[in-house]
Amino acid sequence: MLVGDVVGRAGRRAFRTHTPRLRTERKIDVVIVNGENCAGGKGFTRKALDELYAGGADIVTSGNHVWDKKEVFDFIDDEPFLVRPANYPEGTPGQGYCIFPFKARNIAVMNLSGRSFMPPMDCPFQKAEELIAEIGDRADIFVLDFHAETTSEKLAMGYYLDGRADVVVGTHTHVQTADERILPHGTAYITDLGMVGVQDSILGVRTDLVLRKFLSGMPVRFEMAEGAAEYAAVIVDIDDVQRRRTTIERVLIRDEQPQT
Repeated sequence: MLVGDVVGRAGRRAFRTHTPRLRTERKIDVVIVNGENCAGGKGFTRKALDELYAGGADIVTSGNHVWDKKEVFDFIDDEPFLVRPANYPEGTPGQGYCIFPFKARNIAVMNLSGRSFMPPMDCPFQKAEELIAEIGDRADIFVLDFHAETTSEKLAMGYYLDGRADVVVGTHTHVQTADERILPHGTAYITDLGMVGVQDSILGVRTDLVLRKFLSGMPVRFEMAEGAAEYAAVIVDIDDVQRRRTTIERVLIRDEQPQT
């Protein structure tokens, strides 16, 4: 199961509530979650990351907000299953992929950042090529979290890796898309996973503050919304004998009451 961007405290609560139940009910083997917004909406703290692990995360991916809480530098190099975009320049702290052992299989989880309307980065397509060659036969299953702004860039990555990656999912825009599919050469794909955060918000942020920014054009300090959350993810079924992606299914849970 791949879970969308967890946003703030409300998102962490919803993740802790729903992930264990889904793991049991749907017989989920591995959970990958994007956590780059888990601490106050931007970045990681030790406490917030540990909450994701305690809630059932096996691998945590990130994106352009990975460095927003400076304490991440205290632990990112010591976290084997916390992944930051691989197309940062050489020498950047952390790692751009991890290899997660599960039973008799190794799962490579890669993270890349897009370049359209995003901070300047190395080419994600060239970096994807390098990662697949570098990992080689050390992994049996390849998964990519492509943290990008535009649907076109995400679709392009899906087709570029079709048949070479087992799963390509987009993150960053916090709105779940309805285009989950198995691409022609077998890669499971969705343009954006969505988010785990407050429903009555704008991407997890208080609506009044975002509206003030749009209406005034002035800088506004954003604060996380509070209230009932939504939980967005996909479940991908992989035949681990034939290494064949058989299904990809969207999950969208909307709570009626805030989680406690």
